[in-house]
Amino acid sequence: MSMKAMNSKEVANKVVNKEELFILDVRNEGDFEDWKIEGENFAYLNTPYFDLLDGVEGIMDKLPKEKDILVVCAKEGSSVMVAEMLSEAGLDVSYLEGGMKAWSEHMEPVKVGELSGGGELYQFVRLGKGCLSYMVISNGEAAIIDATRMTDIFTSFAEEAGVTIKHVFDTHLHADHISGGRKIAQATGATYWLPPKDASEVTYEYQALEDGNEVKIGDTIITIHALYSPGHTIGSTSFVVDEKYLMSGDILFIDSIGRPDLAGLAEDWVGDLRDTLYKRYRELSDDLVVLPAHFMIIDELNDDGSVAEKLGTLFTYNHGLNIEDEAEFRSMVTENLPPQPNAYQEIRETNMGKLTPDEEKQREMEIGPNRCAVR
Repeated sequence: MSMKAMNSKEVANKVVNKEELFILDVRNEGDFEDWKIEGENFAYLNTPYFDLLDGVEGIMDKLPKEKDILVVCAKEGSSVMVAEMLSEAGLDVSYLEGGMKAWSEHMEPVKVGELSGGGELYQFVRLGKGCLSYMVISNGEAAIIDATRMTDIFTSFAEEAGVTIKHVFDTHLHADHISGGRKIAQATGATYWLPPKDASEVTYEYQALEDGNEVKIGDTIITIHALYSPGHTIGSTSFVVDEKYLMSGDILFIDSIGRPDLAGLAEDWVGDLRDTLYKRYRELSDDLVVLPAHFMIIDELNDDGSVAEKLGTLFTYNHGLNIEDEAEFRSMVTENLPPQPNAYQEIRETNMGKLTPDEEKQREMEIGPNRCAVR
């Protein structure tokens, strides 16, 4: 039978379209349990590659005959070998081109809305890691928020749209992924903005992003209004864009709230987190559409592949916004923290400019899921 490569774009389409897919993941059990390709109608079998060196006969009865089968490993090589064996055994199979490393880096641009005067807002969904980046476009100019290190995705998108990148923002100093913001700014001449309270140890020049800053994109039509919102980090800053959208960074997610401990200061920052969520955000319009910097589970994706929900809806359904007792909130936050992100301290120092790992090292540092939320 046949064997072919399936790339990350094709897998992403299956995720967004809720198609069926059977994944044979040949990584070690711990790696699979920690992080896998998620899809609403995906089924899985995890059998480590080393258990298949003598042949695939032992798993043939566990594989479906009527579904697409995708073999997945870390970098591609092992999945090709297993896929070849399955093909020789009579199955039509695919292997994931580039493995989980490639899946971790793939980003899907999704248009989330029209802005005043003809502007547009795009969300870049990093399905394999749950990262969300944004591009605001108006009258030939663009701003990028929370860019990943795969900077070509953003510069190419801007070039195809015929717009000039003028501003690049990070809502906070990221600890789960390496920011591409500074690199984009250097390549394009754009202004790079970072909250100064998160930048006390950075080694580079930046524009201080502070509460009340207003940055205009295009011919003064689109306004990005900065709102100081500490809690995930001491400098975390949200944006209200065009009076329609709330870019909440890692403070508020669709199904959870941000964790306050990635600088080792959970007890200190949990009060800031509560003030931001229960006071600052309460003063905003319920009609604002929340656009976070991450998502945690595949259920948070809308039918069009975007991650977005009205603030008023989240105040109704998001458990983290509905704990009236402050002591209960504090214990819920500080006692329900997931493991720290992979290499998070190295990632923070890279984003400070203290470390300059090569590209392969950066990929290794980011392997695994984001862990920015309270469970």
